[in-house]
Amino acid sequence: MKILLVGINHKTSSIDTREKFFLNTLERELLLSTFKNDPAVVSSIILSTCNRCEIYVNATDGYLTQEILKKLFLIKNQTQSEAYQGLFYTLEGKDAVHHLLRVACGLDSLILGEKQILGQIKDAVFLSRQNLMMDRTFNILTNFVLETGKKARRETQIDFGGSSVSWAAVCMAQNILGSLQGKAVLILGSGKMGRLAVEQLVNKGVNKIYIMNRTIEKAQELAAQSCGIAVPFWEMPDILPKVDVCICSSSCPHYLIDRDLVEHTMKARSGQKSVFIDISMPRNIDPKVAEVNGVCLVTVDDLDRVVQDNIQKRLGAAEQVEKIVSNKVQEFYGAIDKIRLIHNSLSSPNVLIGDPI
Repeated sequence: MKILLVGINHKTSSIDTREKFFLNTLERELLLSTFKNDPAVVSSIILSTCNRCEIYVNATDGYLTQEILKKLFLIKNQTQSEAYQGLFYTLEGKDAVHHLLRVACGLDSLILGEKQILGQIKDAVFLSRQNLMMDRTFNILTNFVLETGKKARRETQIDFGGSSVSWAAVCMAQNILGSLQGKAVLILGSGKMGRLAVEQLVNKGVNKIYIMNRTIEKAQELAAQSCGIAVPFWEMPDILPKVDVCICSSSCPHYLIDRDLVEHTMKARSGQKSVFIDISMPRNIDPKVAEVNGVCLVTVDDLDRVVQDNIQKRLGAAEQVEKIVSNKVQEFYGAIDKIRLIHNSLSSPNVLIGDPI
């Protein structure tokens, strides 16, 4: 058996390309199902976020990463062109394990030391378990991965100064406007990123926080926790002219804000600057919004600029985390070897550690 990785991330592609390969929950379950029906694959973990889509499988020795790509392109209804294929990276064995540990520690994130990735890995593991695609090897691996991510943040300053995408979005808005004191902000989406953004805005002294969500009850719940104002989606044309910043963290599969809406908004604002920050995947703000006068549109790919003030401490911590990762890779393979020896002594030598639970 061998561990394989096929992935695309912010280092290899733009947000325009990444959103073409973003996998929502249903698509991840469909892909897991195709792996489940493939006799060469015993387990799989699929990690799909705003910065990356990575597919890990434990498969027979003759299995090729090209097979993983074929399944992904089929799920996403994309033509398997050389241009697209060239954006994907592939790793095997220890290299794939090492990469996943680095991802968990935030070393491979757009924002060095990002915290949210650990929760996203937990969600990916949970989905694999639900779909019966977690074998003993991956069960051991994911335990090592999650512990390593916690250890990196517990013992180093890799997340010094704040390290979530939501934190970076709020900092970017502050940098553009000079201050958020007395400003009004609209949050689209009351999920995890929306909640984190609200927490940051409260600390920045924002005057009003409007919260929109597909279900008004969730918006009201978050509003009650933050002294915000829950508003329904149909009021967006009336709310946008009242706010200086709009942070979109929805999970809607299409644009919620288009150029026409923003043009009407800016006319009502009489030339006052507006900041639109889209941290959704796929994007929920039409890129053409950036063409409207007085508008500053920020996407996920722009957010790495906000960590420059504390980057030196993080870079120093990154060296420590790299050592932690290397040690954990060795520990993982040591644990696998021990289990293999015990397993072989108790059963047929032909039974592999990668057999499903």
